[in-house]
Formats: sequence, structure tokens, C-alpha cells
Amino acid sequence: SESSQCWYDPSAALLRRYQLLFYPKDGSVEMFDVKNQRTFLRRTKYDDLHPEDLFVGNRVNVFSRQLNLIDYGDQYTANKLGSKKERTLAMIKPDAVTKVGDIIQMIYDAGLIVTKAKMTKLTWKQAADFYMEHQSKSFFNNLMQFVTSGPVIVMELMGDEAVSVWRRVLGPTDSSVARKDAPNSLRAQFGTDGTKNAGHGSDSLASAARELEFFFPSTAGHGPSNTAKYSDCTCCIVKPHAISEGKTLNTQITHTLIGLCFNGEKAICMFNMDRANAEEFLEVYKGVVTEYTSMVAELCSGPCMALEIHGTDAPREFRAFCGPADPEIARHLRPTTLRALYGRNKVQNAVHCTDLPEDGLLEVSRFAS
Repeated sequence: SESSQCWYDPSAALLRRYQLLFYPKDGSVEMFDVKNQRTFLRRTKYDDLHPEDLFVGNRVNVFSRQLNLIDYGDQYTANKLGSKKERTLAMIKPDAVTKVGDIIQMIYDAGLIVTKAKMTKLTWKQAADFYMEHQSKSFFNNLMQFVTSGPVIVMELMGDEAVSVWRRVLGPTDSSVARKDAPNSLRAQFGTDGTKNAGHGSDSLASAARELEFFFPSTAGHGPSNTAKYSDCTCCIVKPHAISEGKTLNTQITHTLIGLCFNGEKAICMFNMDRANAEEFLEVYKGVVTEYTSMVAELCSGPCMALEIHGTDAPREFRAFCGPADPEIARHLRPTTLRALYGRNKVQNAVHCTDLPEDGLLEVSRFAS
């Protein structure tokens, strides 16, 4: 299969366009420079790229080069890779926010991926605008009271026939019916009734487009704001390797983080970082740790999930909870810490946490604004 993609060259401050060819038989890749009409990368085996990564709008890394996939190379490739791809909105309602780790696992088990996410607390007006089609229904006021009673987590899900797949994961609208007819569904496990039913899913492609635009506008603005407090806080980033390489790993880390009792205050967002921003964000480590270049490459290698951890002395307490930067050392000295449990090496060590207490607000502001 082949696709068109762009790579941002920070030294020249311009986008370079290439044709990326992927060979499923042996997992090799080749890149062709469109402008100069010459081979840029000869066919080479590359184990970190898979057919499921190749869809328009995704960002992939090939030998540390960050590539934005902008089009399919030909109609055959488009039919093979893109014909069933859909995006849909998933909302985790206030009664199931603490179950987000389990729910993310259900999403990945269904063959979908999370491409955007944030935690927000809806105002009555925002909720009424979102549920506009239900305004004449008898349950409308109860629905408004419930969805504005606490934070919700909204996500953009991507995958083959994502709209119907996510609604199947959710199960019947009434949780009691779900427990009878679809006992493994999300609403059967985490819902209470027809209103407090744990989650929401777009009912059509048209609804998905409208609802995604509501929370993740493509034009000016950010949609409903997230729940960041911007005080007494520290920043946690679940690194790309934990998000993409091990779905169970991501679930375990997220579940652990959501369960933290730093006064119960958190904000969540998912994002992709480009190389220039990663270099700036990690600049404090430049010339200090030998892994700096690899740390930058890891941070912009795929989607990250950022969390604001809020509470008195949160930077120090959360840093202790993460453990030493080297997972091997963590496993010897602090075996119950996040990095001891989930880290692979000093670069792929599961999570980034704010090192200096005075930087907590600064780091949170970069991702939660």
C-alpha cells in the first residue's frame, strides 16, 4: 500500500512532501521525494509501522521522522485502508468517569483507537445545546441535571465502522435492559438506568460530525473547556509507547492515575506533539541527560495523554509515586511505583512527571489550555 504524507523540516521551517510505500508482506517501507522526483529512503524493513496505522489524518514515525498522512497514494489503497474508516464521539458520563481505564480497554478490544480526548464539566447551556434533539422529551431535565452533575470525558474514536461498533460496545440505552440483553456491554457493567447509563455514542455519521465539532472544533476555539484547576498541580504525561504499544498497559496506568486521591481533582486531554514542541518542552534536560534526543523522539512518536494531578504538595508526592526515571532502578528500590511496574527503559518509562515543583503549573498550562 502507499500513501502521501508530509514531514515538517524544522531547520528549513517548511513541509516536505513524500510518497510513503508500505509492503505488508515483509513490513518494509520506502519513501519517494515528490518534489525532487527521487528516492528518499530505499526499501527497508521497519517493524514499528503496521497497516492499521495507515489512515489519513494519522501521524506516524519512520526512523524518527514524524510523518503526517494527508492522502492515499491511489484508489486501491484508499479502498483497502480508508473505505470503512469512521470517526465517532464517545462520552463517558459522570457515573463512569472513574472507570475510564476499563472503558479504554473495551474501546481497544473492539478494534477502535482513541484519537482525541479531554475531561470537561458541561454547563447547563452547553448540555442543552449538545442534547438539542431531546429538548421536548420528558426525561430532558433529568438528563441535564445528570450530565452537568460532574465531569465527563469526551473522546474521538477512530476505526472501521466506528459509529456502529461503539454503539454496540455501549449496549442498549436502558442499563437494566443492557444487563439482560448485552451483559458484557459498557452500560450493563457501569450504568444504573436509562439516564444514568455510563456513556453516550453518536447515532450516525452526521451526528458524529456535529458532536465532534461541538467538543473538538476544527475552526477557532476549543469547545467546552477542560477541568484543569491551574493551582497546586503537577503534570503527568502517559507516554506514546504506553498508549500505542500495549493497550492493557495504557489501561492499567490510566486506571491507576484516575484512582489517585490527590483531592480527587484532575484534568485529562490527549494530544500529539510535534518535534519542535517536544524539544522545547524537554529543553531542561538538554545537555543534562544523555537520553535527551531519544526522549524527544519518544514524546512525539504518537499520541500522549496528559493529566493534571491536583493537591497539596502534588509535584513532590506524585514524583515519588512515579518512582526513579530508570525503571530498572525503580524495580529494585521502589517496586510499587508506576515506572517500576510499567516502564521499559529510561526513555520508555511509562510516564513523564514534573520534576521541579515550580514547573507544575507551566507544564499543565501547555496541554490543558
